[in-house]
Amino acid sequence: MKNLTKKLLSAVFAITLAAVSSQAIAKDSSKPIVIPTHNWSSQVVMAYVIGGIFESIGDNVKYVSADTQKVYESIRTGDVTISHEVWQSTFGKSFYNAIAKGGVIDAGTHDAMTLEEMGVPTWVVEKGLCPGLPKWEALKKCHKNFVTPDSGGKGRWLEGPQSWHGDVMPDRIKALGLADKWVVKFAGGADALWAELASAKKEGRGTVIFNWTPNFTDAEGFTFIEFPPYKDGCRKADGGDGSCGSPKGWLKKAANYKFPKTHPHAYMTFSRLSFTTPQIGAMAALVDIDKMDHKDAAKKWLKDNEAVWKPWTKAGM
Repeated sequence: MKNLTKKLLSAVFAITLAAVSSQAIAKDSSKPIVIPTHNWSSQVVMAYVIGGIFESIGDNVKYVSADTQKVYESIRTGDVTISHEVWQSTFGKSFYNAIAKGGVIDAGTHDAMTLEEMGVPTWVVEKGLCPGLPKWEALKKCHKNFVTPDSGGKGRWLEGPQSWHGDVMPDRIKALGLADKWVVKFAGGADALWAELASAKKEGRGTVIFNWTPNFTDAEGFTFIEFPPYKDGCRKADGGDGSCGSPKGWLKKAANYKFPKTHPHAYMTFSRLSFTTPQIGAMAALVDIDKMDHKDAAKKWLKDNEAVWKPWTKAGM
């Protein structure tokens, strides 16, 4: 009888504790969680994916277009609530500067590792358009296979928008002694990069283009150029000569420091969620390959991957 009573009491305690825990994380503010959108597919789709997850637990969500570097100051001041794709090499400095000022917290790291770098679609290597790739020294002798109408007779590197990295790539070309044979042009956005990939493949011409992983291009094949290794202080803005390549890095999440208090359930969910390289690539592919709308792509991903994201929303796990 004692054992039975003990078991009953334990069961009641467990149910009560679960109920209390459930109530504790259910007190999110009705104020909208503000999620930023930038200008590349995985980030936008993931914004709507995370927003959909928040809405599934009863939260209100608002989306705002935000500058990729200034967004961390917006999080610090509370105008934006989170950032879900903090790329180490591009946004790490802005992220840590905002943390140092106060008002931004590190909400955890995705499973996916990142690399943002210049490279070529793998078929360029296979066709021998620049023998010696992926070693950067190969660029000294193959620029003629990468000339475009806007490159003035030089080989062209097509970078992302200048707001992403500033003059990192022009500085690198000069530091490596390639400026007499190559020129950097800046794309207006990610769509322009993918349009260039498609047209270069159709025309069978060489293209050196900025890309990143995780991305939808991982599936088809993309070869990043191997530049001199990155080390702290090697970029021109940090006192170096700028010849170094990009570091492999983390992909973090940022949040306003009040988020855990105003939206405890949503913050718990956000801190738990962690996407892998294939998952992020699949989100981007729904837009860049399947040509879906970002919102529709997010809805499809959420429907197809309930087993992935629903556990993140559960209390006591």
